[in-house]
Amino acid sequence: MRGAVITGVGIALPDKVVSNDDLAARIDTNDSWIVDRTGIKERHIGGSTASLASEAGAKAMAAAGVTADDIDLVILATTSPDRMVPATSATVQGTLGLKCGAFDVNSACTGWVSGLIAAHGIINLGGSVDRVLVIGSETLSRIVDWDDRSTAILFADGAGAAVLEGVDGPGQLLGWHMGADGNGEGLLYCDHGGCLIMDGKGIYRMAVRVMVESSMRSLEMAGLTPADVDFVVPHQANLRIIEAANQRLGIPMDRCSIVLDHTGNTSSATVPTALEDALRKGRIKDGDVVLFVGFGAGMTWASALVRWGGTPA
Repeated sequence: MRGAVITGVGIALPDKVVSNDDLAARIDTNDSWIVDRTGIKERHIGGSTASLASEAGAKAMAAAGVTADDIDLVILATTSPDRMVPATSATVQGTLGLKCGAFDVNSACTGWVSGLIAAHGIINLGGSVDRVLVIGSETLSRIVDWDDRSTAILFADGAGAAVLEGVDGPGQLLGWHMGADGNGEGLLYCDHGGCLIMDGKGIYRMAVRVMVESSMRSLEMAGLTPADVDFVVPHQANLRIIEAANQRLGIPMDRCSIVLDHTGNTSSATVPTALEDALRKGRIKDGDVVLFVGFGAGMTWASALVRWGGTPA
């Protein structure tokens, strides 16, 4: 059996910051209203999906101590590719000077967790893949109607990345789960050439339920319970959703990474961005059981349970 461990993480956020007060100058809203309903105070806007992904990927590689010659595969999770064709992952592969395969994953905000699970599976297959660069990158500002109060206050741009390296033995992954319900497609969507359309109340009800159910499925696979979880890295869509899911799981919020106050919802980039923040602050330690969980348009959802630490082969 062959597994994988995360050996390096990096993020990229555009320089331009848009505060709640900036939005209030354009639409009927204010800072206290946005913070109370979402937990978001500001968000970053700018760049391209490929440029942000490349910056985050380069930082993750540097943190892992690997070079372009060491990466065997790129998995890019994005719901806002720079072009219809080619896949943005190919652009990132070229920008970073990598000599490997690359493909995109689009399961919206669930994307990076799905990519993480897929990377573990590919490494487990053996062959020539020993190191995988998993990136979540978004430029949602390009598909937001900035006059629509329901979406303009939420979505933003950014990227997060992690390097996974193969190990002899099971590696970090203890349990995982992925799910989808296409009947929820109308809750959040964007047509070609259009802007994001969202049913906030419908998403809230479904998101809390599927986050809890998926987390429990991953825990069941690992033979663990919520009491065994040392830290949670959730998708950063809305603070109320995270609080409700944690409450149902019985996991205190002080064991949870929150970055949406200054990043907004960067879709597939939120989980690796929240992971980087927790690692930088020393909140995750070797041996900790860490739960990654996300949900997104589709509707889709995924969770992955890992035991942090481990040495690459």
